[in-house]
Amino acid sequence: MNTGVLFDTELMRRYDREGPRYTSYPTAVQFHAGITPAAYVEAAATSPGARAGAPISIYVHVPFCRSPCFYCGCNKIITRQMDQADAYLLRLEKEIALRGRHFERSRAVEQLHFGGGTPTFLSADRLENLLRVIGENFNLTREPDRDYSIEIDPRTIDANGLRHLATLGFNRVSLGVQDYEPAVQQAINRIQSADMVSDLVAAARRLGFRSLNFDLIYGLPRQTRESFATTLDTVIAQRPDRLAVYGYAHMPHLFKAQRRIVADELPDASTRLALLGMAIERLTSAGYVYIGMDHFALPDDSLARAHSNGTMQRNFQGYTTHANRDLVSVGLSSIGQVGNLYVQNHKTMSLYSSSLDQGLLPQHKGVLMNDDDVLRRDVIQQLMCRGALDRAATADRYRVDFDRYFAAELDRLQELRADGLVDIDDRRIALTPRGRLLMRNVAMVFDAYRNTGASAPRLSRVI
Repeated sequence: MNTGVLFDTELMRRYDREGPRYTSYPTAVQFHAGITPAAYVEAAATSPGARAGAPISIYVHVPFCRSPCFYCGCNKIITRQMDQADAYLLRLEKEIALRGRHFERSRAVEQLHFGGGTPTFLSADRLENLLRVIGENFNLTREPDRDYSIEIDPRTIDANGLRHLATLGFNRVSLGVQDYEPAVQQAINRIQSADMVSDLVAAARRLGFRSLNFDLIYGLPRQTRESFATTLDTVIAQRPDRLAVYGYAHMPHLFKAQRRIVADELPDASTRLALLGMAIERLTSAGYVYIGMDHFALPDDSLARAHSNGTMQRNFQGYTTHANRDLVSVGLSSIGQVGNLYVQNHKTMSLYSSSLDQGLLPQHKGVLMNDDDVLRRDVIQQLMCRGALDRAATADRYRVDFDRYFAAELDRLQELRADGLVDIDDRRIALTPRGRLLMRNVAMVFDAYRNTGASAPRLSRVI
């Protein structure tokens, strides 16, 4: 696998367009309201994982935050009233029980992730009770190779809180850092010092957490080349095992909190591109492996090893080392995948609560993949996770004539080939070092839903 990257400014600028992040295929744009609870029950009973008794993944959405971060595009509820959380937790427990009855107890929960919102909004006893309920309905494990992670706002927890998370079984934490420049933090309403984060990192190391992830964002208001360089230097010194470096997507028409951001304070396109280039250069020079799609990891981290040996996968939690697992997602707006079925829960608390009060699964929409979707999902996964597509092996696996099936796509790839994004031979289509930074553009070539000419909702930009 080619793990090198080459930052070509002119190409990056020319290919900077809107596109999916391909945490699923079909993407959420294709989800519809025609998915019934019965479809979920059938998928849970007949998925390849069910037949094999394979481990499962669980995602838990905790939507609450004490204050708004102006950049955020997550589905969240801003409150300081714990009674709202208690009402939500009662419904969440009902959903856990409803979903749990469709999965054999023998199937160990190999991966567990709490996301938000701010999961550490919940008090220690509430988190402990929630883990107890999950354990009553699913097979939680204490095996050392489990991946039990939780997203943390550093302002909401201390070393004692981390110790409690460790006793509950969490062995990975993800810290929302974003940027260390005070002027940027003020502009996005998220004030937290580097010392605060360093103290948590040190505590997590002492407590034996297996992996620490930092989230950073480039393209935030008041960010400059100089200030972001200082943030990167501080982060590199703190040495997290993984990093996600996301581009800020300014969509105030969709996310109310973003209307508090002064558009004139956002970096221009040239600066934004330079910030990304700086992050890639400094992190790779510091020994991090560029995984793809904004992600970096130290060479001995399990994600870097999975990337190297070709076992890495991509799902709604981003890149993961756990391949082909049924993903049971619970909570407001959460998206899961069971077999060939994607389902998303209601996005509003009223509809989510009403469904559960009636004893119904709170799903809002989804999509059942057809044979073409399954094939194209595999193709896109290969490009996004392995950086190359094995045409011959794919043809054999799905019993198709690859070149005939994807004749239009191969024609469209010629422009990308001419620009140096892909190498194509009789057996493989491989991303070049230039193309690895534009893998979403290559993947879009194989997206049947983007190539129909129909209008699509706005998506985040590639850069």
